[in-house]
Amino acid sequence: MTTERNPTPETGTVSIRTVLVSIACVWSAYFLLISARGWLIGLDFELDLVSRRVAVTIAAMGVTFVLWLIIRLFDNRSLAMQICGALVFALPAALLIAQSQQWLFSSIQERYEAKIAQDRGISLRRDDNGNLIIEGPVPTEPKIGEPLGTATPATNTAQVVLPDGREQDRWLQLIEMGLDRYFLLLAWAALYFALLAGARVQAAERRGERFRSAAKAAELRSLRYQVNPHFLFNTLNSLSALVMTGKEDRAEEMIQSISRFYRHSLADESTGDVTLEDEIDLQEHYLEIEAVRFPKRLKTRVDLPDELAQMKVPGMILQPLVENSVKYGVSASNRPVTISIVAREEGGRLILRVGDDGPGLPSGHTGGFGIGLANVRDRLEARFGREASIHSSQTPDGYETVLKLPMVKHG
Repeated sequence: MTTERNPTPETGTVSIRTVLVSIACVWSAYFLLISARGWLIGLDFELDLVSRRVAVTIAAMGVTFVLWLIIRLFDNRSLAMQICGALVFALPAALLIAQSQQWLFSSIQERYEAKIAQDRGISLRRDDNGNLIIEGPVPTEPKIGEPLGTATPATNTAQVVLPDGREQDRWLQLIEMGLDRYFLLLAWAALYFALLAGARVQAAERRGERFRSAAKAAELRSLRYQVNPHFLFNTLNSLSALVMTGKEDRAEEMIQSISRFYRHSLADESTGDVTLEDEIDLQEHYLEIEAVRFPKRLKTRVDLPDELAQMKVPGMILQPLVENSVKYGVSASNRPVTISIVAREEGGRLILRVGDDGPGLPSGHTGGFGIGLANVRDRLEARFGREASIHSSQTPDGYETVLKLPMVKHG
């Protein structure tokens, strides 16, 4: 079962951990900026303000998390719907944050205003009716005959009485703070939508990679399965020929060899790599089967250095090449023919040579890619892309096919 706390790679959702980190980062930045502003204006009761700011920040984080629980319901909607949802639900969330800040700071609001007024030489107080009384010095007019600009000490004070407008000021302040928090919440919502879009892109890339891997595996499996029917057809024809000519002992020997060959070849996953040692061992099983048909003509030579034995190659990649040597080399000749399988490392690449010293290609044969060689070429391309190559040609002693593969130690 998929949950938001542990989303699968295919869901394209933002994890709750990422959401919490984004909320914490946005409101922590807000806290630092507001605290820096308070420090710059030099408030005497800064510690009292800091504790209240911490409480407001924590409350804002909680409200933002609730906002996320709401707007995440629009994750599967269009971008326009997501934006509309953020615009609508961020407004009450912003007012709630502003209300919490106003409530927490209400007890020191007048102290804050008095501090600013004192710095400007003005005193603020309220009478019993709640009216605001502003008192400040009144500069004395310069005496006649004194030059203009002469400093005259203020000896008089003046009072201004303003009606109690705290309720109206409270609403105006709430609206002003609410709008500030509203835009901050919208900025966070934009960040969340960006994270959501990024998660969806990554999920789409993962799905695409999974589909490409599945397609590649299917292609490799299909190409691998092309080898078995072709080989089985040839061996059954050979077995039939032995039975029809009364060579029951050799036919029974071939049946046992076929059984060992298929037990070995079918044991591996059809799209997986095998060690070069196992691949060559499998071809030796196959040549044992063909040796029953050509006991005097088929000779084999294997040259596998120990340091290359554990290199990885596609399973049964050598089978069509060895089969071609049997078909065009041993079967078409009246003399002993040696089929050789040689492995070498050249320039950091694995070089595999499968050849024979038989008569080579029959007259009229172009030497192009038949079914067997085309299968090998397609499998190499599907497995390694352009990092692998195959070259097949006539040689002075017969015919040879060369595979150049990357050095793979872990298939």
